[in-house]
Amino acid sequence: MRKNNKNKLSVAVVGAGMGGLAVAATLRQVGIDVQVYEQAARFARIGAGIQMMPNSMKVLREIGVEERLRKTAFAPYSHLNRVGDTGEVTRELPMPESLYNAPYLCMHRADLHGALASAVPADIIHLNKKLVGLDQTRGQVMLKFADGTSAQADAAIGADGVHSVVRDIIIGPDAPIHKGRIAYRAVFPAALMNGGDIGPSRTKWWGKDRHIVIYYTNVARSEVYFVTSVPESAEWLTQESWSAKGDVKELRAAYEGFHEQVRMVLNACPDCHKWAILEREPLPRWSDGRVALLGDACHPMTPYMAQGAATSIEDAAILARCLDKVEGDDIAGAFKRYEAHRKPRTSLVQAISSANTWMKEGSSDTSWLYGYDAWNVALDAPAPTPAAA
Repeated sequence: MRKNNKNKLSVAVVGAGMGGLAVAATLRQVGIDVQVYEQAARFARIGAGIQMMPNSMKVLREIGVEERLRKTAFAPYSHLNRVGDTGEVTRELPMPESLYNAPYLCMHRADLHGALASAVPADIIHLNKKLVGLDQTRGQVMLKFADGTSAQADAAIGADGVHSVVRDIIIGPDAPIHKGRIAYRAVFPAALMNGGDIGPSRTKWWGKDRHIVIYYTNVARSEVYFVTSVPESAEWLTQESWSAKGDVKELRAAYEGFHEQVRMVLNACPDCHKWAILEREPLPRWSDGRVALLGDACHPMTPYMAQGAATSIEDAAILARCLDKVEGDDIAGAFKRYEAHRKPRTSLVQAISSANTWMKEGSSDTSWLYGYDAWNVALDAPAPTPAAA
């Protein structure tokens, strides 16, 4: 995308996760000045995998990180869905690049984060900046941080995740929804499987009340990742931390009746993490004046469709396009245009992901999801859905 030098806007992005770095990169693509403020003191390599589908890869291509990811990521042959105990295939969707004009890649989250960080200058990312206040006065947004410093911009974007401070300030706090489910996850060396192989696809194994998704995280197939969803007791329903340790023996017991390939992976796993899967209803609005929300801050997803980070990356491209086309000083109007386009799509993905039925079986349409191109789709119409695709 060519930079449009008529834009002299300055934007403060709160949060340097996937969505925050993505929107910093897309805004710079259209010539907008960006500063990013992150509360963490450093970036940590959290042990988790992530899937980038063609819909989000098209955004990553435009900001210049696609080739970097291709060199290291695992490209699955297909989305493969199998019955948990028998291994029967219920649905398979081969994912050649020609299908949706972009690749499907699986990788370590840190590799994606590193790629996104490479797309923006290091000196615009400010660490140790925990937001404590936000005010809009005289056509500017003032941000106040816990260390006593402040910053000012024409607009601000809250990309600060599921526990968003920006959301609490402009919308008000919302309560998570407890549905009695937790997830185990782990990344570990494939060599621990002693020659075992999980195959060329990303595989989701479906049980009656639980599932497990397994895939390689790099092109060398030297690292394996899995993530689960299982019922859990009430005391875990307030835990939303990615760093809490799980009991690998409990994990193995939870999948005792599953296929031998699943048990091979879990028996090889040395340890795991565990977190509660908490959901939230779609927000009534995503912006207030010159402040807007993005990604998990406004539409957190269950991990069942692998669209949490993907939809935040889509948001980044649409938001940049809307700000690029600001008429005069109408930043609030640009933010409303962004929401009008994005909210129907993300609300639908939230609902389908919550139901955990995506691609379990049958032959439902996937083009509305994976074929979406945030750089070229019409802005003044809602994003495509199955009924409108």
